[in-house]
Amino acid sequence: MSEAPDIPADDLIAIAVARTLRDREVAFVGIGLPSTAAILARRTHCPNLVLVYESGVLETDPPRLPLSVADGALAEHALALVPVPEMFNYWLAGGHVDVGLLGAAQVDRLGNVGSTVVGGTYGRPKVRLPGAGGAPEIGAAARHTTVMIRQNARSFVSDVDFITTVGQGRAPGGRSSLGLPGAGPDLVVTDIGVYEAAADGGELQLTALQPGRTVAEAREATPWDLSVVPDPGELRPPTAEELAVLAELAAGEAGAA
Repeated sequence: MSEAPDIPADDLIAIAVARTLRDREVAFVGIGLPSTAAILARRTHCPNLVLVYESGVLETDPPRLPLSVADGALAEHALALVPVPEMFNYWLAGGHVDVGLLGAAQVDRLGNVGSTVVGGTYGRPKVRLPGAGGAPEIGAAARHTTVMIRQNARSFVSDVDFITTVGQGRAPGGRSSLGLPGAGPDLVVTDIGVYEAAADGGELQLTALQPGRTVAEAREATPWDLSVVPDPGELRPPTAEELAVLAELAAGEAGAA
């Protein structure tokens, strides 16, 4: 096992997700870490990755990290702009999106995502968040959905407090009864490891570790009895090219703020 690198957790997550993306795929991208991962992938190994955003931006190549889905940089460098209803009703619901990239406040053992409230009830939560935006539709219709999240006791939970993006629902295999066309959130990448949904619609299981991390750490940070694939292995450390691109994006974001 290699030593844990002195690299920010968000960078490790973005790099791991970027590596899962393939050239010419269509990615429906969220703001923040999802944008970082998608742009990183375009600037390294898949220059023809098609990025779309919920504001109606099709096939964009932003020069920096967007501050929101309404950032002018997305529109300025896009192949086309379409109305938001068309983006959701035709491009997404029509089956044209290969992968959705989402951030989250919480994710649970069945891949459900919470981005609206944490703790308490919906009417009286401990924390009320800005909301899910287009994430429910992305998780419903994209062929696959990847969730990016820092793993801790507040974010990685057995059951999310309020489901905003459906994984399997409240029981293993529950998604099959909902009529949702996409696979839902079936890949979760954290600063500790990579978790994939079991083929039978069951719980997330550990399939790979971030550099320097251990199975024991993953189990300690997971509130359910975590299943681990045989020999999960360790992700390759970040390359100099990947780190250079992330540094460039961070500098561009600071300049735009």
